[in-house]
Amino acid sequence: MAVGAISIAPAGASQYGGKITIFVLLSCITAGMGGVIFGYDIGVSGGVTSMDSFLKDLFPGVYRRMIEDKDISNYCKFNSQLLTFFTSSMYVSGLITTFFASGFTEKFGRRVSMLFGGAMFVIGAAVGGAAVNLYMILLARVLLGIGLGFSTQAVPLYLSEMAPSKHRGAFSNGFQFLLSVGGLIATFVNYGSEKIRGGWGWRVSFGLAVIPSSMLALGAVFLPETPNSLIQQGKDPKIVMKLLQKIRGIDDVAEELEDITRASDASKVVKHPFKTILERTYRPQLSMAILLPFFQQVTGINVIGFYAPVLFRTVGTAESGSLMSTVIVAVIGAICTFASMVLVDRFGRRVLFISGGITMLVSQVIIGAIMATQLGDQGSLSKGYAYFLVIFVCIYVAGFGLSWGPLGWMVPSKIFPLEIRSAGQSITVAVNFLLTGAVAQTFLAMLCHMKSGLFFFFAGWLVIMTVFIYMFLPETKNLPIEKIDQVWREHWFWRRIVNQQPKI
Repeated sequence: MAVGAISIAPAGASQYGGKITIFVLLSCITAGMGGVIFGYDIGVSGGVTSMDSFLKDLFPGVYRRMIEDKDISNYCKFNSQLLTFFTSSMYVSGLITTFFASGFTEKFGRRVSMLFGGAMFVIGAAVGGAAVNLYMILLARVLLGIGLGFSTQAVPLYLSEMAPSKHRGAFSNGFQFLLSVGGLIATFVNYGSEKIRGGWGWRVSFGLAVIPSSMLALGAVFLPETPNSLIQQGKDPKIVMKLLQKIRGIDDVAEELEDITRASDASKVVKHPFKTILERTYRPQLSMAILLPFFQQVTGINVIGFYAPVLFRTVGTAESGSLMSTVIVAVIGAICTFASMVLVDRFGRRVLFISGGITMLVSQVIIGAIMATQLGDQGSLSKGYAYFLVIFVCIYVAGFGLSWGPLGWMVPSKIFPLEIRSAGQSITVAVNFLLTGAVAQTFLAMLCHMKSGLFFFFAGWLVIMTVFIYMFLPETKNLPIEKIDQVWREHWFWRRIVNQQPKI
């Protein structure tokens, strides 16, 4: 069985010509602002929930319990369904939006979706910075969720379709890298704004999201549409060829254009992509669209992303110290995500998935063991154990940054044929938002009831997902996106499913 799980690129698979041009690099960096905003919003929401001024203004009950109740368990100080709804509301909104964004992105293109998403981010950030009550801050989160629904639908597709085939993994990983950069920026902003006298620093944290949001919205006005989307919209192939030559920096783009056109012709036969993706021939892609984002969320990363400051305060770290620890974690995550961009097309997706999974597994077990044996319900960690905890959180984040962080977004965005690409990306984003919202809404309650056992819970999922990757995910390194379906027909397991009927 272990031998059967090994998969290589199909013999004879070709790559298109082309190089990384300044034109495509700047286009993808601009589009990647969607990732920066996503990461920034995750980082900001986690940071402000540990700020005394934010809790005093909007969640006074949580603040009083944290300060005044000396008998409450360390694990239950922040347990509030209203506080967790503040975090999860953005993802509930994004989940609903992404299904509308799928058809919009397919009909009007990736660029227009990014423009609309950026505009919603700008409005949401402005409302959040100006919020005077709980209702306004929740409205801001809903608007940000709409922006997320459109941008996460369009940006990964834009990056995968604009990038040269041999560098597509690195470019697609750029979304997660920029997401980690956004989270890093948020931690620095939170650390600085927490020190502002007068208790309005949390407004600065929310309001500064206007900057990357404006860059995405304004940049999208000047971005070119992807060749795949232009062909899908019925544009003149001669115009698309000129754009493709400009993007690739070479004159000979006939093979790539022919494959894009052929894929577009096939996609026009499909009138109902969400129904089509349920067919047997697309079973591998559908499975990955559901399971990869599911597994990405049950790594436990959002425990760190949303609640790292809360977690560090739980183990006895002061307010500023908890935010500083989060800065360190964010720096490690950004560095390792960048390293993944460099390594993914050299070593492949499977190697990074498996090695990252093992690293996170070991780290989660050690973190859980420290909290189980040293923290207790009313005590606190010694300084030595607190530093030890931060070190293993950093190791855990490093493993995620090398593997499930970027690859959880990159692999699904690359495996769908054009006829189901928007539907497949929509399912991926929807599952991601559904699980993100669920984790955000339930984590504090789970921490209160499961205590240190929560970390062993996530460790168990890491075992399952690492075995799944080893057995069922074929390697797609260096394959053109239009020829990716070959790997399913040659994989030891999936070939028994997809070869039983012809592909539409």
